[in-house]
Amino acid sequence: MKKTTLVFSLVREQSNFMTIVISILTFLSVLAFGIALSIGGGVMRWNNQWEKYATVQVTNLDNTKMIQKIFETHSDKIESVTEISKSEMTERMKPWISSGAKLNNYLPQMFEIKLKNASDMDFMKREISTRAKFLTHTSAVKTSMNAGLKLVGITTFVLMIMLISIGLCVSHISRNIAMLHKHELEILNQVGATDKFIARQMQFIVGKISMVAATIGFLVAVPILLLILATAHSARVGLMATISLNGFDWLLLFMLPILIIIFSVYITQRTTLKILSEK
Repeated sequence: MKKTTLVFSLVREQSNFMTIVISILTFLSVLAFGIALSIGGGVMRWNNQWEKYATVQVTNLDNTKMIQKIFETHSDKIESVTEISKSEMTERMKPWISSGAKLNNYLPQMFEIKLKNASDMDFMKREISTRAKFLTHTSAVKTSMNAGLKLVGITTFVLMIMLISIGLCVSHISRNIAMLHKHELEILNQVGATDKFIARQMQFIVGKISMVAATIGFLVAVPILLLILATAHSARVGLMATISLNGFDWLLLFMLPILIIIFSVYITQRTTLKILSEK
């Protein structure tokens, strides 16, 4: 394999500045992308966790036997039925109701059901809702899910800003480098070097810098991302406890620095050729 010979190179200040800028932007990009993937996966797992559950509230106790008969009739669709005792309901409502002496007189009879298939939820709702309140757990956690989806949207937006910033920075730096080395570029043209040859020189230089910078940004971002996930899991409740990264997510996250390197090289080629065409 023939080794590429560089005709010119960047001065230390130029290399250091580009390395720092791309490292910081890669760090922020990996962090934003990792958070978006983990929250997105958490929202999906959170939804799948509750899509088979529902709560039946019998406010008219005369309908209790009829509701239990519906449970027995459609036992082939129901995996489990759990009656929530009044003491359990009182305990759950303590943070909102302090004086519970007469509370038992007003509490409905409640059952928590788990269906074998989420597709049967609408059918069971039609059967029960005429005699009792039928509340799906998915609808109860809808607010949390919407908040999670908004966070995914925000982090994705931040990621897009980071990628655009990388493109603008690389383009600006490449343009400045080309202008600083204008004399060398003119000499190369005079000795017969094509614009593509000169662009490849710039691509090779920026590619090496981007590779080092993207690696640094990725290695710094990963421990912080793991710390964020560990902190979320320590909550042990709600949507926060479900966010995590699987193997495919880590693969996508690993591909992001590679994409940034390729993107930087492409922007460098495009900027350099544009400047050379303006001579």
